[in-house]
Amino acid sequence: MLYMGSRRRFRDLTEQEVLALAISSEEDDARIYRGYAERLRADYPDTAKVFEGMALEEDGHRRALIDLHQTRFGEVIPLIRREHVAGFYARRPVWLAEALSLERIREEAENMEREAERFYHMAAQNAQDADTRKLLGDLAAMEAKHQDEARRLEQEHLGDEARVGEDDRAKRQFLLTWVQPGLAGLMDGSVSTLAPIFATAFATHDPWTTFLVGLAASVGAGISMGFTEAASDDGELSGRGSPTKRGIAAGVMTTVGGLGHALPYLIPHFWTATTIALVVVFIELWAIAWIQNKFMETPFLRAAFQVVLGGALVFAAGALIGSG
Repeated sequence: MLYMGSRRRFRDLTEQEVLALAISSEEDDARIYRGYAERLRADYPDTAKVFEGMALEEDGHRRALIDLHQTRFGEVIPLIRREHVAGFYARRPVWLAEALSLERIREEAENMEREAERFYHMAAQNAQDADTRKLLGDLAAMEAKHQDEARRLEQEHLGDEARVGEDDRAKRQFLLTWVQPGLAGLMDGSVSTLAPIFATAFATHDPWTTFLVGLAASVGAGISMGFTEAASDDGELSGRGSPTKRGIAAGVMTTVGGLGHALPYLIPHFWTATTIALVVVFIELWAIAWIQNKFMETPFLRAAFQVVLGGALVFAAGALIGSG
């Protein structure tokens, strides 16, 4: 493990070490871009070509930096990397790309080039030696050219039609993997727990008992919904994405939907807790209708009517059973 105290300060690096750091950074960036390309190749081939081209550009700059090092300092390049230098810009681990959206990966690549250019500019301004200042300025110019080259590659491989098509596929994948299971979970948690929670409330008039029943119902429904969603479809044929992600979305939102109107019963006064719980239920049902309208393109009034009607029927059943 590398501790902050063991890191070198950038201003303490020699010109040779700065050059070696630039070489290792270019090599790391090329690997990251190739990782992005591999991650996107199956679903977004045009964007994958852009990242492959960016990786080739990084390879070219790395070779140029190595040639410069050989000319000035010889064949032996010091082993120094980003993590060895305090305050040097960090990179997101490649494996985290699995959790990033297509647009977020594109933004990440832009940020990579922008951070490198900014760092070299700042370092050049603080450098005292004229040769070192020139070297850092050249490195900043290289990073700026990277951004221009990235835009050129996008124009070459990712025209407007291809980009729109890939964006549409990314949006559809987001809806299938996260929004649809999450919405189903929120509906299930918000509606299905109404009956046991309010039946317990009106039967006992005991807020603490009602809260415990609501907590158990919410957590149990969340676990059940999460496992059901994950086990129902591996995503290979349907294209709905990772069953783990879908299961998490469904399970978490189911639990949240139930806890929303269970938590008010932590208030010891029964009618105050019940009134707040009813307000929360109303907000939950309208939130579901809004999500259906925004992401699933369901007409708002129709979505609101379906959700509110279903919730009202379940609530009425719970209240009647509890009162009886």
